Amino acid sequence: MSAESQVGKPLRIKVHDADNVAIVVNSGGLATGTVFDDGLTLREHVPQGHKVALSDLPEGAPIVRYGEIIGYAVKPIPLGSWVEESLVRLPEAPALDSLPLATRVPPPLPPLEGYTFEGYRNPDGSVGTKNLLAITTSVQCVAGVVDYVVKRIKAELLPKYPNVDGVVGLNHIYGCGVAINAPAAIIPIRTVHNLALNPNFGNEVMVISLGCEKLTPDRLLKEGGIPIKVASDDIVCLQDEKFIGFMSMVDAIMAQAEKHLEKLNLRRRETCPASDLVVGVQCGGSDAFSGVTANPAVGHAADLLVRAGATVMFSEVTEVRDAIHLLTPRAADAEVGHALLREMAWYDNYLALGQTDRAANPSPGNKKGGLANVVEKALGSIAKSGKSAIAGVLGPGEKVNRKGLIFAATPASDFVCGTEQLASGMTLQVFTTGRGTPYGLEAAPVIKVATRSGLAARWHDLMEVDAGRIATGEATIEDVGQEIFQLILDVASGRKKTWSDRWGLYNDLAIFNPAPVT
Repeated sequence: MSAESQVGKPLRIKVHDADNVAIVVNSGGLATGTVFDDGLTLREHVPQGHKVALSDLPEGAPIVRYGEIIGYAVKPIPLGSWVEESLVRLPEAPALDSLPLATRVPPPLPPLEGYTFEGYRNPDGSVGTKNLLAITTSVQCVAGVVDYVVKRIKAELLPKYPNVDGVVGLNHIYGCGVAINAPAAIIPIRTVHNLALNPNFGNEVMVISLGCEKLTPDRLLKEGGIPIKVASDDIVCLQDEKFIGFMSMVDAIMAQAEKHLEKLNLRRRETCPASDLVVGVQCGGSDAFSGVTANPAVGHAADLLVRAGATVMFSEVTEVRDAIHLLTPRAADAEVGHALLREMAWYDNYLALGQTDRAANPSPGNKKGGLANVVEKALGSIAKSGKSAIAGVLGPGEKVNRKGLIFAATPASDFVCGTEQLASGMTLQVFTTGRGTPYGLEAAPVIKVATRSGLAARWHDLMEVDAGRIATGEATIEDVGQEIFQLILDVASGRKKTWSDRWGLYNDLAIFNPAPVT
């Protein structure tokens, strides 16, 4: 990656020697007639983050960024012109039947030893970064009751248990009015099941059910992963005839919650190796800087985590699909490569059933931030995966069961991806954004990384890390990646608190349900 670094000069970034476009770095963009040191002159105003043609591009010519074709010129684009999205024709997605598998497996880098964090070790050996009571629900019908009870618990019980960080209601919109035996129903069922087992919840499980739903508590606890054993009074069924009035239901839930709070209050942070971390990485509100600042920095941090023996999950199938040819060679073996292809093919079919395709992915904000299409977005998105070998693949909501770099297949939607990563066992998330988002998860801390210094300055009390310094040459990818790595250890230890936790900004859970709703 190259960029002029002198403050006040026109700045542009060309990522790869083969690129025939570059993005404008300067805040506010650059005006018509702007001249760069090499003589390149802008024919028109080019907004910040948007592409400028570095050569004359005839109609049909490939447009190359990251050394990859991101599209084809719809009409001739002269040197120095703004290559805006309407001028870029979307290419075909890489075919899945002829991709190389495990042909360029990265050799393991030297291990990083001696890195630790202060976490909550659980009876099953997992380690949490928070100490939370979670209340699982079997159906959306009980969500209002759970919300009411959570408020009561926070106000009346939590002050008695100072070592407990909070209470989380695992509400969702599944459980009834659905085709519960449809093949795709396994995804939401195992997601709800595995959410209850997130390490941040200390292996304390209680379930609130209505009583007439299709996803019965018994099925919820048994299907989708390791069976969950609970005491009979850990399942509170609101339709039970023993309850006379709403307050009797509330009293029963409060009493059961207090039993779990007593156990959670005994937990203490202890020194744990960094290898016990399970970190999810995600991007949202992406822009053209995502793939050159924040995401590569997160990728460097991911490599450091893998070297320390930790687990790192990257996700977002539609933001991987068009770069899958760059990932399958990194698969640790052919089995992992085939699993990557399986998840891509499944999602292709899922979108086709909805009479759409991956072109529906970019948002208006993505385009305003300079991303022409999903191909350009995907090439920037996969930078979060760093350079390590891909050690495993998870279907949506599956529980992670190995160390290293893992592809956890999820939709690209921020809150759906976050929910599915939580179900897979993620205990801390690193989230990059160029347009800005107050996104947060109550169940796990979320470190937010701004792709641009302008965003980091304006949203100074929402962003943890300014990766925009990479674009202006004030810091390297490695500098910011090391900063993120250290911040992960500090946040996981409770030494530092994320802005979303300080403000209490949390998104609702949104489980992925591709099965029919009846």
